Amino acid sequence: MSLDFKQQNRDPGSLARTGTLKLAGVEVSTPMFMPVGTQATVKTLDSQDLEEMGYGLILANTYHLYLRPGEIIRSFGGVKPFMDWKGALLTDSGGFQVFSLAAMRRFVPGGVEFQSHIDGSKHLFTPEKVLDIQEMLGSDIMMVLDDCPPGDAEEKRLQESLERTHSWARQSLDYLENGKAQGRFAGQNLFGIVQGGIHESLRSASLDLIQGLPFAGVALGGLSVGESREDFYRILHHLGPALDDKRPRYLMGVGTVPDFLEAIRCGVDLFDCVLPTRNARHGIAYTREGKLNLRNAIHAESQIPLDAECQCRACSRYSRGYIRHLLRAGEITALRLLTLHNLQFFFDFFVMARQAIQNGQYMAFYEGWKKIGF
Repeated sequence: MSLDFKQQNRDPGSLARTGTLKLAGVEVSTPMFMPVGTQATVKTLDSQDLEEMGYGLILANTYHLYLRPGEIIRSFGGVKPFMDWKGALLTDSGGFQVFSLAAMRRFVPGGVEFQSHIDGSKHLFTPEKVLDIQEMLGSDIMMVLDDCPPGDAEEKRLQESLERTHSWARQSLDYLENGKAQGRFAGQNLFGIVQGGIHESLRSASLDLIQGLPFAGVALGGLSVGESREDFYRILHHLGPALDDKRPRYLMGVGTVPDFLEAIRCGVDLFDCVLPTRNARHGIAYTREGKLNLRNAIHAESQIPLDAECQCRACSRYSRGYIRHLLRAGEITALRLLTLHNLQFFFDFFVMARQAIQNGQYMAFYEGWKKIGF
């Protein structure tokens, strides 16, 4: 494995920690957020925008890029040269689509068969095939294929999920090892995924098994998929003390400030979510005083920036009133400015979280942000 992770600081009042993650010649500080570039782009932005904000690691979607543009990416040498991204790249496995596209997939011996949302064609994903796809995509961190059940799944469904997830995890490692012996997967790292729903015993069993295998990192999947926030946090606090100190921990698909606060408190290092970009396209801006809905008329004559403490391009030049006008007029510039701002806010939030941990004051940071309406 070419990934190098080192824990740096530990908060005395919680499990929160800082670390450095080095891969592909890129060093990023954790805890950190990864913007989601589903189709080899973060919507409305380009690679230079992300680099200028300070991001060094982003996520791309294996399922979507496999369907379109597919093999074309191979001729470019992978996603990073395709989109001219200078940082590091994580790709998911398609496992989340087991949950999100449940009406268009079925489990078959050895894997899961998807019906394309583009043209209706059928495609079989196996543990081996998703690694082949991610090899073509050239990601620095690959994810194993897993079975992500919904938040309200019954125990029988959860047991089936664990059997598949654990079997596929072992198959993936075997395939990766054999591939590396043949000179494949150079510089690529594989993360395992923990499932188990909201059942503490199943989660513990899954964590024990995944952490007992030689994965470069450990991901917590199947959270924020319909379960209550109370159950979500209960599982985080249950798993936190048992997470391996030596490997990065990744909470998949989670992207609200309250969830960040709780997960960082439990020792999580990496996050991704479409929420900051999706909300931007709906006129929602994140600020240090809470969320703003720019569609509200109260902002029509406002001459102040979205967030007075933010140094992003939107805040340093434009007013709330102007961006609201662009939004109501259907101008694409509004979506771009709001996306720039929201991702800068997320980047800055994690900088502040790391500083609080370094100063041994994470719980004061936690309590202060919990009071803000997100």
